[in-house]
Amino acid sequence: MPLTPDDVEVFERSRGRLEAIAYRLLGSASDAEDAVQDTFLRWQAADREHVETPEAWLTRVLTNLCLNQLTSARARRVTYVGTWLPEPVLAGDRMLGPVDTVEQRESVSMAVLTLMERLSANERVVYVLREAFGYAHGEIAEILGLTESNCQQIYRRARRHVATDRARAEVDEAATRKIVAEFLAAANSGETQRLIELLTDGVTSVGDGGGKIPARTTPISGALAVAKFLRGLFKPSGVKRDLVGGSPALYSAIVNGGPAVVVVIDDRVVGVMSLEVTSDGVAAIHTQVNPDKLERATRQWAASEHGEPLLHVW
Repeated sequence: MPLTPDDVEVFERSRGRLEAIAYRLLGSASDAEDAVQDTFLRWQAADREHVETPEAWLTRVLTNLCLNQLTSARARRVTYVGTWLPEPVLAGDRMLGPVDTVEQRESVSMAVLTLMERLSANERVVYVLREAFGYAHGEIAEILGLTESNCQQIYRRARRHVATDRARAEVDEAATRKIVAEFLAAANSGETQRLIELLTDGVTSVGDGGGKIPARTTPISGALAVAKFLRGLFKPSGVKRDLVGGSPALYSAIVNGGPAVVVVIDDRVVGVMSLEVTSDGVAAIHTQVNPDKLERATRQWAASEHGEPLLHVW
């Protein structure tokens, strides 16, 4: 049955929500786009006259496509070089979806997206649909073909898996710039103690180079160890310049709802360092340098206003 303009409009009204669901489920904006496009193709091929509730139908199809992707993604990550981190998304991108409540903002944070890697595919679906989009357990049960009580049990288990005893600090653009400026000044000072004072005792730092850009393959833990690592990272080096193709400009930005350092060379984003900030200091640093996961960020960056860099390095 050929698509009518009304059919296309029905799908486009749901596109943003579908993208936001898929991104939270997959941790990859590019994979989320593919899943939404596949959902559109199935919508095009469907007997749409017999679809009573298009939104529910589209959500069910998208969720099943994401479940299949999650299964294959787990297999791929067994051979992934180093630590796998989610693809960073800059503020203003509709891929982030609703961020009106604390739960919605948390569900798209780099910390929670990383923790969700611990969940089974069903746990991830239940957690995302319930926590970020407010779906009733009965609706989720129908999507997954489970009982409502089973969905409730899965949700409780998923929440335990992603629970953290540290509360992120809520930040706006001005607070983000201040946090990032202090962090960069300390990291670039060469003074280990100055950095330690900004970090929590149990801070962790992890990077994702995907085997294409050098990055620590295991996390670094503890304020002293992380401070020493950062001090070395910011130390000028011709080798580093050659590796990334120039001297980077470092900007402050909000990424996945939190403060971040965006590393740019000739309008190309070559790195995103997301800072998980609590009332006690920086509790985690997630650094994405895999070029495959920075293509969308580069497009976003080119289309946005980002002011002057806070620092040039190397």
